[in-house]
Amino acid sequence: MKESAAATAGSGASESGADQAEPGIWHAFVGAVDQAILERSQDLLDAVLMYRRHPYVRETEPAPVAWRAGSTALLDYGTRTLDGPPVLVVPSLINRHYILDLRADRSLLRYLESRGFRPFVVDWDRPGPRESRYTLTDYVAGRLDQVLDAVRSITGKPPILLGYCMGGLLALALATRRQADIKALGLLATPWDFTAGASPVTAFLPLMRPFLTTASDRGHEVGTDFLQALFHMLDPMLVIKKFLRFRSLDADGAEAVDFVALEDWLNDGVPMSGPVASEAILGWYGDNTPARLAWKIAGRVVDPADITLPTFITIPSRDRIVPPPSAEALAAALPHAETLRVPLGHVGMMVSSNAEKAVWEPLAAWMEETIR
Repeated sequence: MKESAAATAGSGASESGADQAEPGIWHAFVGAVDQAILERSQDLLDAVLMYRRHPYVRETEPAPVAWRAGSTALLDYGTRTLDGPPVLVVPSLINRHYILDLRADRSLLRYLESRGFRPFVVDWDRPGPRESRYTLTDYVAGRLDQVLDAVRSITGKPPILLGYCMGGLLALALATRRQADIKALGLLATPWDFTAGASPVTAFLPLMRPFLTTASDRGHEVGTDFLQALFHMLDPMLVIKKFLRFRSLDADGAEAVDFVALEDWLNDGVPMSGPVASEAILGWYGDNTPARLAWKIAGRVVDPADITLPTFITIPSRDRIVPPPSAEALAAALPHAETLRVPLGHVGMMVSSNAEKAVWEPLAAWMEETIR
């Protein structure tokens, strides 16, 4: 009995001591977490400051303007290959065209010129007074029709038409209208089925409808901050992770220069007209109008099955912007598509150190084969 009582008393004392120790342990843990957060936050701020103070400035020779209407310009990247097969490249409306010419050694456009082609690229710029109420029909059946006419007039030849990202959808729509004036069609990281591999972000689209509808009705711009916030929601930790990695780099090294060049481009986006933003975000992403064959340009459905041109599709398997299943749906819908799958990301397929070997070379080889 004495042993039992002693054991019980000892057990009670032990539990009491543990209870008293727990608050101290908890406060120490919370303090350690707070300290780690402060240190990581300071690392992030240091990385942002390192980026802002970096001396890199984009220095590439500007391409001459071959044609212009409103805020849209056609740039000629083939001044040394005037007799080469023309290539018309259509980039996204919301990002500057120079992701295709980021630096002298990271330039798809200059690479194509080195292979003997005469590349032209559309520089959309930000919507001006004339474009403030533009729809996708205005851009495709208006501006791109005129751009295609300009390239044909300048070169006397039908161009190979290339589209990247959102520009791929615009190029596809143009091709369904003007196949007789186009030699072949290349689509790079181009979405089609917006439900395939869709991000949970799409669940928020109904909340955006009033804002986008008002912007469309009143001809207001939808700014880059709004658009970047949408992309940020695809991977909320991406910005933090990439800047923390940037902080670990040698500021004078090639990797740091690559980071700053790309980040400058990302931060140099352009707004969309309200009607285009409404069509793209609510129509494409919200209602999946392309894959449902409900997307129309000038009253005509954009149907890949109508394309009889030789077609080349590049699908980057690490793409967060255009999920591979979305692009695969387009490859399946095109009757004459040759598909290249590469282990790169949406932007990496254009500017990474592996882009030339993995994407540019096979694309140029297909183009050379097509024009024979």
